[in-house]
Amino acid sequence: AAGERVEHGRARALKPNYLMVGLVFLIFFAISLLTNILGPLIPDIIKGFSLSLGMAGFLPFAFFIAYGVMSIPSGMLVERYREKVVIAAAFSVAFVGSLAFALFPNFAVGLPSLFLIGIGMAMLQVAINPLLRVAGGEKQFAFFSVAAQLVFGLASFISPQIYSYLVGRLGGEGSRDGNAIVAALARVVPPELPWISMYWVFMVVTAVMVAIVLVTRFPRVELTESERAGAWATHRALLRNPHVLLYALGIFCYVGAEQGIANWISQFLSSYHGFDPQTTGATAVGRFWLLMTIGCLLGLVLLKLMDSRTVLKIAAAAAMATLAVAQFGPAGVALYAFPFIGFCLSVMWSIIFALALNSVAEHHGSFSGILCTAIIGGAIAPLVVGWLGDRVGLRYAMLFLYLPLGYILSIGFWSRPLVNNETVI
Repeated sequence: AAGERVEHGRARALKPNYLMVGLVFLIFFAISLLTNILGPLIPDIIKGFSLSLGMAGFLPFAFFIAYGVMSIPSGMLVERYREKVVIAAAFSVAFVGSLAFALFPNFAVGLPSLFLIGIGMAMLQVAINPLLRVAGGEKQFAFFSVAAQLVFGLASFISPQIYSYLVGRLGGEGSRDGNAIVAALARVVPPELPWISMYWVFMVVTAVMVAIVLVTRFPRVELTESERAGAWATHRALLRNPHVLLYALGIFCYVGAEQGIANWISQFLSSYHGFDPQTTGATAVGRFWLLMTIGCLLGLVLLKLMDSRTVLKIAAAAAMATLAVAQFGPAGVALYAFPFIGFCLSVMWSIIFALALNSVAEHHGSFSGILCTAIIGGAIAPLVVGWLGDRVGLRYAMLFLYLPLGYILSIGFWSRPLVNNETVI
């Protein structure tokens, strides 16, 4: 009888828990909705708060520095308190950050608010991947992971569309067009800062997510060796390995390049080509994330046909070439070249991460925490571009982004993983 119960348990473990998979997808959607909206907002924030480009660069800095603070501790929190508690706490922290910015829309409050939202997003990123493995089953983990990235990309595309819709209707006649949501927001959003409506939306989203998480029954997640956070001593030992530092720098450069481009697209198109940041600029940013999602699908095919290092070299070279076209091409070309950079960047994160983990024989969980900490590159690069933009103009300031892209290109030449990706030819 005991043997039958074990076999029955194994059978249940092999069957995906589609309700939980759906919840994880919803969490991915919420993360993306909150994370990738800063780019479309930056021109409005600069105008609304009378900021320089350098000061505006502190907005993504405040958000992404949270990953450096919270990635490794989040893994330890998950091991101690389990996924449900950490996920509910993460959305609660993001709720507080969103509410603070919505109620007190000024730059001084905005920085700590964005930091709190970033803390919540870092906690979620650490908690949900092992949960997806258990909920979907190990054999379906790769499929569901790709599907989750598609959901993530979809939300990144939708978020700027929500922004354009709300900003276009608030503060004018649109607030009296019979739309109950717009009318409700018009009562709490300053007419001169209509983009603050996004943080009221985020407040509602995070509150709903806390409620959903609290009423959902979570499966028991047994972390694999590759998912365990490890002790501080293990992290210190890894940090003495030069390969660990080189790959961490690769993740730092990737996220820096991604955010350094995405956060300044709308401002660039407005400054140099006169495009409306609330419509055309926001759409361009949305297309950047949409093409990044589409590029992930092509990347899956390419990684079955050629070595991942070759794919990385092609992607990095294409990204640099396309960035040059976007910077120095005419308006019509720039409008489409900037989004296409997202297509070029799409495969970089997964390839760098895989090359890194395949280059060490043990402590993959701790190494993953270090790599996630390197997401602070998203804090540094936009800040540097903004600081340089005040001195030489945004067009020439974005030349800085060739440094992280060049380093990513170099990884394709010097990396020597213990295990190469499997190809069909």
